[in-house]
Amino acid sequence: MDEIEKKALPDCTECSRCDSGGCGGCGGCGLDADAGDSSQDGGVDAEDHKVMGWRREPRGKLYATNWLGDISSVADFPAVQVQFKNTRAGFFLNSSKLNLEIGDVVAVEAASGHDIGQVTMVGPLVRMQMVKAKLDPDNLDDLKKVFRKARPSDMERFNEARSKEHSTMIKSRAIAEELGLNMKIGDVEYQGDGSKAIFYYIADERVDFRKLIRILADEFKVRIEMKQIGARQETGRIGGIGPCGRPLCCSSWMTHFVSVGTGAARMQDLSMNPQKLAGQCAKLKCCLNFEIDAYAEAVKQIPSKDEVLQTKDGDYYLFKTDILTRTLTYSTDRRTGANLTVIPASRAFEIIALNKQGIKVDCLDEEALDKKEVREYIDLTDQDALTRFDKAKKKKSKHKPAQKMDNGSGHAEIWKDEASARPRAAQEHDQVKKSGNQRRQKRQLRNKENKSNNKETNDANES
Repeated sequence: MDEIEKKALPDCTECSRCDSGGCGGCGGCGLDADAGDSSQDGGVDAEDHKVMGWRREPRGKLYATNWLGDISSVADFPAVQVQFKNTRAGFFLNSSKLNLEIGDVVAVEAASGHDIGQVTMVGPLVRMQMVKAKLDPDNLDDLKKVFRKARPSDMERFNEARSKEHSTMIKSRAIAEELGLNMKIGDVEYQGDGSKAIFYYIADERVDFRKLIRILADEFKVRIEMKQIGARQETGRIGGIGPCGRPLCCSSWMTHFVSVGTGAARMQDLSMNPQKLAGQCAKLKCCLNFEIDAYAEAVKQIPSKDEVLQTKDGDYYLFKTDILTRTLTYSTDRRTGANLTVIPASRAFEIIALNKQGIKVDCLDEEALDKKEVREYIDLTDQDALTRFDKAKKKKSKHKPAQKMDNGSGHAEIWKDEASARPRAAQEHDQVKKSGNQRRQKRQLRNKENKSNNKETNDANES
């Protein structure tokens, strides 16, 4: 950013954003990055708008895309939505028919004086939003008016008032503590012209702050308005990172809060653990309501918890349900998990229909029964002997390895000691086998001799 561009900004202080090529609204120059085009009524023209680097689109979470802006056949709407600090927004009548666009900073009518805000919605979308807010879009006489697009003088007073908000909040907290009030002042918002201040506070019970208002009015010389907010609004104002690792929904995009009940957690089959279900505001997480409709539709496609499945082996009771995968776990005991069987919801409906006809199925999961492997009969006699581990360990042979000798021909070789070359276990086996054969031969000869002797004695007796 060169020196000529810096001169266009009153009292601009150098910062990293200025060095990057444009002012991002650091506050050092007294200007807001969200300020819009104020070319009308002596305001900033479009060329100066480009030099100052102001952003046309608002960065607040109430920003909505004008998806009807390119449709010429849709009639325009005379009211606009204007956003202020802390998501405070309102509808104002564009009686002067100014050419307002999303992102313009305007001066609007207030209870006393004027206020500075940013246009966040124009056209037919404003009518839809008014209907959602339970306002009559056909009766616009009660709406406050848009005076003009903000001038540099308006922005100067507005930024001067905003610079006092933090110090005012610190002093008001000290005053409330001296009075012994059980309340916490979380933020202060000055009106655009600096004639009024809104004090946002949190309290668990009813607080009598009439004396506090008188003291604050004498201290700051402005009109005082006390506005109580809840824990959710306070968390959305402060911001933070949720357990999902992303910025809190209430501080990033949510515009209004919906009550969250424990029924949402029960329908999603979540454990009723307050530490896991509560957010940073110590209330139930708003995200519990995001998927409740999907779970409500999925619950309609699974059997009731009171349905009992009857089989030939006994009755099965619902133990656990996985809603998204549509699988059910049944148990033979009502209170504890015994003989747990997991089946799909379609199989459960099939069994219920058969039970109503008086038919009891063989088992809950027929597919598992078909896939069950039947164990084959194993003959242990085919295995190795049981005494195979009782044999002595084989000892290493101490015989020297066989030596190769030349027989003199130069190409033939013989073993010097074939017996020593064989393993010791093989030699012992051969000896046992040889001795066994000798005993067998002796036994056969003995049997033959006995038979011949018996035959002779029988012949002698017959004669």
